[in-house]
Amino acid sequence: MNFSNPYFTVLLITFLLVQGIEMLATYLNLRALRPELPAEFADIYDAEKYQKSQAYSRESSHFDMLSSTLRMLIFLGFWLGGGFGWFDTLVRGWGLSELQMGLAGISLLYLGNSLISLPFEIYDTFVIEQKHGFNKTTPATFVLDHLKGLLLGALLGLPLLALVLWLFTFQNAWLYAWGATTVFTLIMAYVGPAIIMPMFNKFTPLEDGDLKSAVNSLAQRCGFPFKEVSIIDGSKRSSRSNAFFAGFGRNKRIALFDTLVAQQTVPELVAVLAHEIGHFKRRHIVQRLVLSLVQMGVWFFLLGIFLKNSGLFAAFGVAQPSVYLSLVFFLMLFQPVQFLLGIVLAWWSRKHEYEADAYASAAVGGPDAMISALRKLARDNLSNLTPHALSVFLHYSHPPLRERLAALKVATYQLQTPASIN
Repeated sequence: MNFSNPYFTVLLITFLLVQGIEMLATYLNLRALRPELPAEFADIYDAEKYQKSQAYSRESSHFDMLSSTLRMLIFLGFWLGGGFGWFDTLVRGWGLSELQMGLAGISLLYLGNSLISLPFEIYDTFVIEQKHGFNKTTPATFVLDHLKGLLLGALLGLPLLALVLWLFTFQNAWLYAWGATTVFTLIMAYVGPAIIMPMFNKFTPLEDGDLKSAVNSLAQRCGFPFKEVSIIDGSKRSSRSNAFFAGFGRNKRIALFDTLVAQQTVPELVAVLAHEIGHFKRRHIVQRLVLSLVQMGVWFFLLGIFLKNSGLFAAFGVAQPSVYLSLVFFLMLFQPVQFLLGIVLAWWSRKHEYEADAYASAAVGGPDAMISALRKLARDNLSNLTPHALSVFLHYSHPPLRERLAALKVATYQLQTPASIN
């Protein structure tokens, strides 16, 4: 251990500090579990269902703590044992060009990390999720999903990575790399729903009936044109339910999980969709996209400053700087900043959820349908009804259910005209 190297000291301390905070939040979340069912949920939870949610939260949290500890030990062992220096020497020994070396090196590191994560993912899917009634994924689907993910990574990610590595051989490389990734991100946001999502799930157009009529009526009232409403076969992988919008402009699509349609009434489904429309109408989607692009620009700018930094490479035991390991090492150096940004983004996301709830309540004429939908979602997904404040502060992109329902109940909602909704 080279504590005389300031990069090494900062990296090690911040890494352990972030891991410690995460572990503390998980521990406090476990302590915050209450065996008594909150009175406001007595009409929708029975004692057995609530006990199942408690058991699921405990088992998931214990597994998270175990898997996080093991991953941390594997990473520290590789780092402090000289793994990065050995790996770089191995890749350089193949006699590749700088660009080829970068593609090979990052690809191997990605595959190595994926292999380390695979046993944890298998246990989570086929033991914990299976035990608590969520998993519907077959081993064949599980394997096929991963193979598709690797194929997409090779077809889309490798060309982009090659472009970024090549651009960092020029002056002002960070600006060119930012521009290239911005274009790529915008293209994927537009074509992803039509091309990539159907590779993993089947989208079936919603049949004519009460639900389709109600959705069309809602969209018309809210001034929200869309291309189609589809039912997605979410039950192929999980019994969890969800709904989302994807795409931009005329390519916007509404997707309802088949599990959600089976569990919710038409008014509840309309309220959930109105909530999602609220994100679009309140410009949340655009705001998040712009922020992510700005964040990406800052990341590339800072990367340009630390590119091939000898002190940073020495902290990882690598003698000869390279562009590809600059990307890897800067990601680790940036981790504490990303951790803090994550807290801010989580708070911002919770604020957006309150705003979208208010929009939905106004769009459907009151909060009752949204409240009912949220209560059912919490019950069916075995949500933790009493999360600890630290866990919420660090990670919750949605407000805890009790706070969310309280906000819906105390607000004064009035029936609004379509113009005022928009």
